[in-house]
Amino acid sequence: MKLFYSAGACSLSPHIALHESGLEFEAVPMSTKTHQLADGGDYYKINPLGYVPLLVLDDGRQLREGPAIVQYIADRVPDKKLAPAPGTFERYRLQEWLTFIGTEVHKNFTPLFNPAQPAEAKALFVNTILSRLKWVDGELEGKPYLLGEHYSVADAYLFVVSNWGQYVGVDISGFAHLGALRGRVAARPAVQAALRAEGLLK
Repeated sequence: MKLFYSAGACSLSPHIALHESGLEFEAVPMSTKTHQLADGGDYYKINPLGYVPLLVLDDGRQLREGPAIVQYIADRVPDKKLAPAPGTFERYRLQEWLTFIGTEVHKNFTPLFNPAQPAEAKALFVNTILSRLKWVDGELEGKPYLLGEHYSVADAYLFVVSNWGQYVGVDISGFAHLGALRGRVAARPAVQAALRAEGLLK
């Protein structure tokens, strides 16, 4: 398998999942600014949408969306328990969290990275992010991970997205339960391996 990624982007979530899985893969960096690969190749020729992550399977099939990719990876290694079993209520809870993180948190962060975005609009996005993360913080009270006692691919996705706050002026330091989850996720060897591979941890 090949994972196309950009350092620190949402593609870090499946990058973490791959390290957690123990599956063999190749990580291929792509610049979100130039949409070029390290060898100068045009990324649009591989993925016409131009964004990451992109997972290319050994048979050439592709998966483009992070929540789908991390579930695919988790299902390849069920013994790792990165996701509840398909068809269970807990699996739908995982999908609920992945959807919430993607649509309510991730997508509200995206405009903050656009230098052309007016300050007034950015303030609205920041307020929305903080309101959503305040709710997440409440949901984490009394449990170590989003699904309860067990770590899942949703925790890694939340870790990656919430990490962006430091770059765009979103202060999440007041969310103690979220901070505790972030600390637990950051301490995982697979997370550190992915961060190190992307040049985000020395």
